[in-house]
Amino acid sequence: MKILKFGGSSVGTVDSIRSVVEIVKKEKQQNHQIILVASAISGMTNLLTKMSEEASLGKFNEKDLENFQHTHFEIVKTLIEIADQNPTLTKLKLLMNELEDLLQGVEILKELSLQTKDLIVSFGERCSVLLLAKVLDQEVGNAISVNASDYILTDNHFGHANVYEEITYHNIQQLVQLHQNKLLVVTGFIAGNTEGRVTTLGRGGSDYTAALFGAALNAEEVEIWTDVNGMMTADPRLVKKAFSLDSLSYTEAMELSYFGAKVIYPPTMSPAFKLKIPIVIKNTFQPDFKGTRIQFHSEPTAYPIKGISSINNVALINVKGSGLIGKLGFSGRLFSLLAQHQINIILITQSSSEHSITLAIHLDEIEKAKKLIEEEFVLEIKAKWLEPIEVEENLGIIAIVGENMKQTIGVSGKLFYALGRNGINVRAIAQGSSEYNISVVINEKDVSKALNAVHDAFFNHLKKTIHVFNVGVGNIGSTFLNQLEKQKDFLANNNDIEIKLIGLSNSKKMMFNENGISFSDWKNALDDSKIDANLDQFIEQMKQLNLPNCVFVDNTASAEVPKYYKRIFEHNISVVTCNKIANSSSYESYKELKNTARKYGIDFLYETNVGAGLPIISVLKDLRMSGDEILKVEAILSGTISYIFNHFKGEKTFAEVVKEAQELGYTEPDPRDDLSGIDFMRKMLILARDNGYQVEAEDVIIDTILPKSCLEAKSVSDFYQALELENDFFEKIKKQAESEQKVIRYIGVLENGKITISLELVDAQHPFYSLSGSDNIISFTTERYKERPLVVKGPGAGAEVTAAGVFADLVNISSIR
Repeated sequence: MKILKFGGSSVGTVDSIRSVVEIVKKEKQQNHQIILVASAISGMTNLLTKMSEEASLGKFNEKDLENFQHTHFEIVKTLIEIADQNPTLTKLKLLMNELEDLLQGVEILKELSLQTKDLIVSFGERCSVLLLAKVLDQEVGNAISVNASDYILTDNHFGHANVYEEITYHNIQQLVQLHQNKLLVVTGFIAGNTEGRVTTLGRGGSDYTAALFGAALNAEEVEIWTDVNGMMTADPRLVKKAFSLDSLSYTEAMELSYFGAKVIYPPTMSPAFKLKIPIVIKNTFQPDFKGTRIQFHSEPTAYPIKGISSINNVALINVKGSGLIGKLGFSGRLFSLLAQHQINIILITQSSSEHSITLAIHLDEIEKAKKLIEEEFVLEIKAKWLEPIEVEENLGIIAIVGENMKQTIGVSGKLFYALGRNGINVRAIAQGSSEYNISVVINEKDVSKALNAVHDAFFNHLKKTIHVFNVGVGNIGSTFLNQLEKQKDFLANNNDIEIKLIGLSNSKKMMFNENGISFSDWKNALDDSKIDANLDQFIEQMKQLNLPNCVFVDNTASAEVPKYYKRIFEHNISVVTCNKIANSSSYESYKELKNTARKYGIDFLYETNVGAGLPIISVLKDLRMSGDEILKVEAILSGTISYIFNHFKGEKTFAEVVKEAQELGYTEPDPRDDLSGIDFMRKMLILARDNGYQVEAEDVIIDTILPKSCLEAKSVSDFYQALELENDFFEKIKKQAESEQKVIRYIGVLENGKITISLELVDAQHPFYSLSGSDNIISFTTERYKERPLVVKGPGAGAEVTAAGVFADLVNISSIR
C-alpha cells in the first residue's frame, strides 16, 4: 500500500491534473495498491479565506465566488467527457450553492467563528477531490471521492484540531476494507469532530491526512507530490546553487522544515515517523526524478550538513538582570506564561551566568509577548531585579542541519568564518546537545547573503562564486577582463571557482547585472548603458546588492578611487588594486587602510603595486611572517626605465630609445611620468611600509635621471626636443659605462628604513648586470639569505603581466574564501 498526496499546485491546472493521471496509471501498471490524498486547487483556500473574512465585514463579493466556481467548472469541461459532465457539474453546483448560503449567512450576522471558517475553507478540498476522482474514474477506473471528515475524528479545536488517532485509524481501516477494489481519492486538510462538524488540521493538514492514512494502513511509503524536486540544500529562490537531497533522516527533515523549508510540515509527519514509514517528496511535473526519501536513518554523505534553512520576520526579546542569577523557577514562569498564551518560541539562549535569557519569537507576536512579560514580572522590574525588557526587530534565522555534524570537527568554525568574512553579524546562537542543528540570528537583510555564503562554504563540490565589481577598463582593465573570459572555464573546471562580473564602470558610464555581465560582450553592454558613471553611487549599489564573496577591483590610476577603499572595507568587501596611490600617499592613510581591512577580516591585495605580475609583495610578506629579518632590499622596479637603459647602446640616442619605448607601450603618454622616478619611488615606499617602516614620500632620496630642462618642458614634443639638446649629457653616461665595462641601472635601495634611488654603473659581478628587456629585478638580503640574496626577476611592464597580477590576486582571494 502506498499513499500519494498531491498538493494544490499538482491539481491546480488541466495540465497538472493530466500529470497526476499519468502518475496514477504508472502506479497501477506496477500493481501498486494506492490511495490518493488531494489538497484544494492552488489559491482556492486563500480565496475562500478572503471571502469569509470579507463577508464577516459585510462586504461579500460575489465575483470571488464566481471565480471559485469558474476555476472548477473549466477543469470539468476540459477533462471530463461531455456525456459525463452534467452529473459532475451538478454536484459541484450543489456545493457552490451551499457555500454561497454560508457566506451570505456570515455577511448577515457579521460574525465569523472558527467553526464556520473551517466549514467554509473545507469546500476547497471537497470540490477538488470531487472533480479529481471523476477524472481518475474516467481515465483509470473505479475511483471514488472520500470526505475525510467522515473518518478522521478530532477534538473541537477549530482551525487546528487534534486528532484522536486510535479511532481514526480504525475508521480508515474499515473504509479501505469496505472499498477494497476502489481507487480512493481523499480530501486532505479536513476532518470532523464527534458532533459531525467539519474541523481542519492546520498548516500542512493535507500532509497530515496522508500520514494518518499511511500509519493506519502501515503503508509501504507515503509520497508527497509537489512542484519541487524534493527537499533541497537551501531555498532555491534564494540560493541558485541549491540542489536536491537524495535522503534525510526524520530528525533532519523536521529540523529543516521547522526552520523554514516549506515542502513538509514537521507535525504532519509524526504518524509516519512513529511506525518508521518512509516519506518520499516527489515532483508532479518531473515524475521520473528520484526526489527525496525521508526515513528513520540518515544515509552517509560526504558533507557535514544536509541543508540550510531560514526564517524571516523574527524578533528577539532579551530578559536580563541580577535578579535572574540563581533564581529558582524564573525560567518556568517565563516559559509557562508564553505557552499559556500560545506564543511560540523559535529559539532560546541563556548566558552561563544566568544573568540573561534571549528568546526568538515571530515578529507578529512580539508586542504581545513583551506586554505579557512586563505584566508578569512588574514587581521584579520595579525592584530593578530585572532591567527593562529589550526587543530587537528586523531579524532572521539561518540554521545548518545534519546528523553528521556531531561527528565532524570544525563545523561551527566553518559556519562563523563564512558569516564573518562576509560581514554578517550574529545576534544570537543556539545549538542543541544532539548537534543536529546550529541556529544563528542575524539581520533580516543579510539572510540571502548568509545562505549563499554558508552554502558555498559547506558544499565545496559546487563552484565557489566570487562577485566582482570592476572600475577601470583602460589598457590594464580591458586586458584583465579578457583574461577572465579566456580562463573562466579553467577556473571552473580546475579550481571550482566561478567569477561573476556584477558591476562595471569607466570614467563615463557604469552598469550592473546581478546575474553577471558577459565577459565576451562587456564593451557593448557598457557602451549601451544609460547610467552615468558615479563612483559614490557605484559603491552604494555594490553595498545595496549585499552579495556574498564580493571583490572590488580597481584597475585605474585615479587618485579618487582609493578614497573609497575604507568605505568598501567597512562593507566587508575585499579590494584588489593595481593603483599605487592608496599605499603610497601618506603613511597615516596607508596604515588606516591596512587596519580597517584587518578589523573587518577581509583582503587588501595589491601585488601589482610593486612588480606588475612579479611576486614581490607576497615574497616580502612570507619572509616576514616566517620570522626572517630583512636587512637590505635592492631593486629595479621600473620596466620602462629598465627597457630604456637596456637598449641605450650603440649609435641610438637617448631620445630615440625613449621614443621607441613609448611606441611599444612601455611608457605613460608623457614619458616623464616614468623617467622622473616618482613611480619607482612609490613602489619603494610601499615595500618599505610593508616591511614595517614608517616612511613618507619626502623621506626618499631620489636622483633624477632627467636634466631640469627636460622635466620643465611644456609639452611632450617639447620634452623630446629638450632630450635631443641634452644628448651630450646622456652620451657621457653611456660612454663611461662602456669604458668601464659596466651597464647603466636605476636602482632603489632600502636599508635601515632609508630609501635611496639613484643611477648607478654596475659590473658583471652585480646581480643586476644581466637584466634584459623591460624586466624588473629585486634582491632580498635577509638573515637567512645573507650570503646569497633571494632574487626575484621577470617582466615588469605591460598590460598583460599587470593584468595577470590583478587576476592572480583575485584568484588568491577566491581560494581564501
